[in-house]
Amino acid sequence: MSSAFRKASKSKQRPHRERSQPASRRKLGLLEKKKDYRLRAHDYHKKQNALRALQKKALDKNPDEFYFKMIRAELKDGVHIKKLPKDEVTPEQVKLMRTQDIKYVEMKRVAEAKKIERLKSELHLLDAEGKNPNKHVFFFDTKKEVQEFDIATHLDTLPELVDRVYNRPTIATLQKETLKGATDPFHLKKLAQQRKNQYDLLKQRIEREKAMFVVAQKIQTRKDLLDKTHKVKVKKETANGPAIYKFKFQRKR
Repeated sequence: MSSAFRKASKSKQRPHRERSQPASRRKLGLLEKKKDYRLRAHDYHKKQNALRALQKKALDKNPDEFYFKMIRAELKDGVHIKKLPKDEVTPEQVKLMRTQDIKYVEMKRVAEAKKIERLKSELHLLDAEGKNPNKHVFFFDTKKEVQEFDIATHLDTLPELVDRVYNRPTIATLQKETLKGATDPFHLKKLAQQRKNQYDLLKQRIEREKAMFVVAQKIQTRKDLLDKTHKVKVKKETANGPAIYKFKFQRKR
């Protein structure tokens, strides 16, 4: 009963409130309350406990303890960074590796060049995109002949075949021989798409061969820079070409 009576009596009490900073001390900032003190004390004790634990760990440490990260890592700006081992490679070994690299790239480039020649021999580049159009000039004596000129009649072929730069038979040939191969529009469209794909493949291989040639030149330039001869850079390296250096002339014995 006493506890219930105590609670009932406290319910009518005036709530305790901490005072604010007096007006004369307002320049010093906010007055610290009990909840602020508790947060500050908790943070202080937490840091003290951490320092105490580290101190105990240092006292209990075995002086003969060793592990390799003690010498393979270093502290930079409070962060442990692992030291990378240096490659123990002699200049002769570097030159040999560069030689092997350039041989591999050159082998791939030659293989691409052979594939390009094979594709060119199959396609003949008759109707390739980007190819300069061929010009066929006709000569006449009078303006009347120019006005009456009909290219299909002059070439003795059908008007539908005038725009073709290959396989353009004459009317006499069409009358004597039968047509061979696909003639319906569906198959002709399919063949045209296959031919276009072959031209796209040829274009990709040509670009790849050029890129490999540039890579080989850059590797050769880096290999030449290993020489101790005095050199001067003439042109900076670009995406489409290596840097150009001028080496001091040395007389060979």
